[in-house]
Amino acid sequence: MDRHTAALADAEDPLGHLRAAFSLPAEVIYLDGNSLGALQPAVAERLRSVIDGEWGRGLIRSWNDAGWVELPRRVATQLAPLLGASTSELAVTDSTSANLFKALAAARQLRPDRRVLLTDDANFPTDVYVAHGLAELTGDLEVRVVSTHEVADHLDEQVAAMTLTHVDYRTGRRHDAASLTAAAHDVGALAVWDLSHSVGALDVAMDTWGADLAVGCTYKYCNGGPGSPGFLYVASRWHDQATSPVRGWFGHARPFAFDLGYQPAEGAERFLDGSPPILSMAALETALEVFEGVDVAALEARAAELTGLFIQLVDERIGPEVEIVPPRVPTERGAHVSIRHEEAGALTQALITRGVIGDHRPPDLVRFGFAPLYTTRVEVVDAVEQIADLLASGAWDHDDFRLQRTVT
Repeated sequence: MDRHTAALADAEDPLGHLRAAFSLPAEVIYLDGNSLGALQPAVAERLRSVIDGEWGRGLIRSWNDAGWVELPRRVATQLAPLLGASTSELAVTDSTSANLFKALAAARQLRPDRRVLLTDDANFPTDVYVAHGLAELTGDLEVRVVSTHEVADHLDEQVAAMTLTHVDYRTGRRHDAASLTAAAHDVGALAVWDLSHSVGALDVAMDTWGADLAVGCTYKYCNGGPGSPGFLYVASRWHDQATSPVRGWFGHARPFAFDLGYQPAEGAERFLDGSPPILSMAALETALEVFEGVDVAALEARAAELTGLFIQLVDERIGPEVEIVPPRVPTERGAHVSIRHEEAGALTQALITRGVIGDHRPPDLVRFGFAPLYTTRVEVVDAVEQIADLLASGAWDHDDFRLQRTVT
């Protein structure tokens, strides 16, 4: 596809009207929305309103007058359609890591006679750290790390919970969540999913997957801003049994009764704890408005189209000088594509100097994220042209590029 054809295709994109909601510098091609989503001007305006009006003038009255106290539930209602969940199954709170600790602790409590937390060697490192932390705290759990291609083979009656990240943060490979969840259930284990690289870009379906618990962040494809609140999903069938190890007043059935005895709230809200971070929660609420009425299947179709175009153009323009890492089958990959090159760090930095913003994952991967709400086909074409030119000219081969490091 050439640039002209790409521009014509962009003009016919059914999601194309949503790009106007985002503010991106004209001089960059932003392919890192899988690390941090783009800003919407409406979010900046909402924050100014919260700071100047609700906090500045309303002061403490804004907990009621501006509805701060209801923010976690309102945001849960917005997120629910993106996850195939109901509002009562979601708690919007804390970070992904903190929520994973709560989810794994709940899973272990639901399977008290089992001693294994099963994960894979492609999981996000923090998720493995959290599992080990819970194991060390309880003193009676084993964290079993197996090959990402052999998870189903290691499911047995010792496993309390299988905990996996749906889309591999490095390669973009996607687990078959429905089949692995069913395999876990076949041996009586629970399935706990990390959806950080899925929500807002893929057709996530907690209801049809049959998942038990899940966590995820909102600052990637949901565009909530740096460090925006995470979420925790608890399937409704566990609401009367699952409990949180971190109990706070916002997870209490009557938080303003100030009762010293803890009574858990209904549904997933019992996994709330302290006061919500109002500024980041308000930013997220506004950021999610762009998804209203958007079909999640259309998001996944758009992501598959963009990643597929990128892979096709890399094959055509660059060839064997780099390796395409994620699967070629669209349903087996997420919304980002990694290419392998022996000097991936230097290539990443060289691309950034040309305005193509991706990121580097050691030792040899360059990642490119294709956020379906705002990435265009023209940007994909232009990005591949820049990669091809850098590789053909050798312009990436410079000590300054080797000495720099990305932090995303």
